[in-house]
Amino acid sequence: MNNNGESDKNIVWHQSTLTKEERQKQHGHKSIMIWFTGLSGSGKSTIANAVQNELYKKNISVYLLDGDNLRHGINSNLSFTAEDRQENIRRAAEIGKLFVDAGVVVLAALISPFEKERMNARAIFKQDEFIEVYVKCSIEECETRDPKGLYKKARKGEIKDFTGIDQPYEEPQNPEIIIDTNKLSIDEAVEILSSYLFDTLELNTKE
Repeated sequence: MNNNGESDKNIVWHQSTLTKEERQKQHGHKSIMIWFTGLSGSGKSTIANAVQNELYKKNISVYLLDGDNLRHGINSNLSFTAEDRQENIRRAAEIGKLFVDAGVVVLAALISPFEKERMNARAIFKQDEFIEVYVKCSIEECETRDPKGLYKKARKGEIKDFTGIDQPYEEPQNPEIIIDTNKLSIDEAVEILSSYLFDTLELNTKE
């Protein structure tokens, strides 16, 4: 990319001799991006980890991209401003696309508070390759849980631009799945997602 955000005309895409479909065949299943969005404390990472374990037990090649973990590495130079959140989501989506191209099921657990950025992430995938999971939970319940003590710090003004406190969270308009963690247990959430992946999407292609 040049300074104007446009692709350099001297950089040409090099086509791989192996296709995504061939890699999927080798893995024995489809490859998709499962994008978990929701407030901090809603249960995104917990559910994503549980789903990852369930898929692993079913011999699905799977990898989890956790928002906090990404900010320890590739996104360590980003803050929590609206602009940097946008870049955070863009990078996560592009990394996810590489996994999907490699034939792997990739899970991403990020707050990703803005509908436009989530739609931009979806747009880089084929229509049936991006599954948005809205992990729904009231702000009151998230604050009660507050597993990392972040809401308490945000209320004291020690954390700025915190989603749900001084920065908005835009609920997904058309997610494929809604998991209401005010009502559902982790096991129930995993069961719902597993049923969707294997029964509706027919994830596993091995006979």
